[in-house]
Amino acid sequence: MTTPEITIATPADRPAVVGSLVAAFVKDPVLRYLFPDEETYPRYAAAFFGHLFDKRVHKSSIWTIGGGASVAVWEPPANGHGSPDGGLAARYPADVLGRVQGYDEAVHAALPAFPFWYLGILGTHPDSAGRGWGRAVMRAGLDRAAADGLPAILETSNPANVELYRRAGWEVVHSLAEPVPTWIMQQPPR
Repeated sequence: MTTPEITIATPADRPAVVGSLVAAFVKDPVLRYLFPDEETYPRYAAAFFGHLFDKRVHKSSIWTIGGGASVAVWEPPANGHGSPDGGLAARYPADVLGRVQGYDEAVHAALPAFPFWYLGILGTHPDSAGRGWGRAVMRAGLDRAAADGLPAILETSNPANVELYRRAGWEVVHSLAEPVPTWIMQQPPR
């Protein structure tokens, strides 16, 4: 079985990418902290991922495979980590917006001051899991960071992912206890 081609997302990929990410993060600790209600999770998570997609799609830093089944959303170093606020205020009630902004501020404060490529989201639709597509789209961003001679940074709140990322060459450089246990990981430039 051959691996499908990795492509850079365009605005036309938005529905497939957002749908895959909503499905991929159903049990993720951060997404469930941000959007704990089962009934509103799909709508709020779609707004969240859609907003992040819209902020980055024109930067040519979202890699996909399998028609959006697996996606890596990267933030180039010129703008740092960025913040998922802006248009989100109109999409969420105050309590949800407070959680989103509080989590973002906590993570942003823990990120390094030097330039880096930031892997903001890495997810695969559950129907496509186990094919190695996540690692493939992650590698596309790592190759871009390496070409720039810069390290890559990510954060994860899923303890099981820490070991997965370690096996892919990442190392824990910082951790947060609040508002959700979170590990900041770095991969030096190759």
